[in-house]
Amino acid sequence: MDLEKLRQRFAALTCAHLTDACVRAHVPVRCAPSSVQAVVAGARLIGRAAPARHVGSVDVFLEAFINSEPGGVLVVDNGGRTDESCVGDLVVLEAQAAGLSGVVIWGLHRDTADVRAIGLPLFSMGSIPTGPLSLQDRPANALESAIVGEWTVTRDDLVLGDEDGVLFLPADRADELFSLAETIRDTERRQAERIRAGDTLRKQLHFDAFLAARRKKPAHTFREHLRSVGGAIEE
Repeated sequence: MDLEKLRQRFAALTCAHLTDACVRAHVPVRCAPSSVQAVVAGARLIGRAAPARHVGSVDVFLEAFINSEPGGVLVVDNGGRTDESCVGDLVVLEAQAAGLSGVVIWGLHRDTADVRAIGLPLFSMGSIPTGPLSLQDRPANALESAIVGEWTVTRDDLVLGDEDGVLFLPADRADELFSLAETIRDTERRQAERIRAGDTLRKQLHFDAFLAARRKKPAHTFREHLRSVGGAIEE
């Protein structure tokens, strides 16, 4: 996986394109919950995951920075807590100094004004003024994996974020998924151009033929129809 090349390709893609690619390639679609959004509107990030399970102290983040790849993304597991923040401006600034490309938090952040001024992309569930409220025992796998919503994220994952949220991909399938996403993007762009020119999507996708086929065979699905006509929407 060449991260710099993927970064260049992602500049012309969206997480939505890549989720569609996952569906087409039968790869589990692993999105962070919709509550995880960018602190600065329009922020985007891509990098290999640097997981860290927060237990009340920043030392786990500092250690994660030592082990992370250049351009990595700190993925913080704070259990989705909404009663405390676990990342503030100093951690974000240190992540930037360590060469990371962003931070994703399954939990809250604070120091929002300073975080915005730093400029490093940060995605979280929101903010709250208070920092950690307790100190717990650190698990043995604190730097091996992080839980984000229902998903386990490891160093084998690629993290992507944009205006729609955050997506996790298996790094060893990134090239394949990016190629599929680019094909889907190009098809959708052609469809959009034709709609603007007056050729409706219903006409492009032979929707009348689909309705006729479904009348004959009620179990016939729209996805089956799309495959037959080369449509890209839905998968």
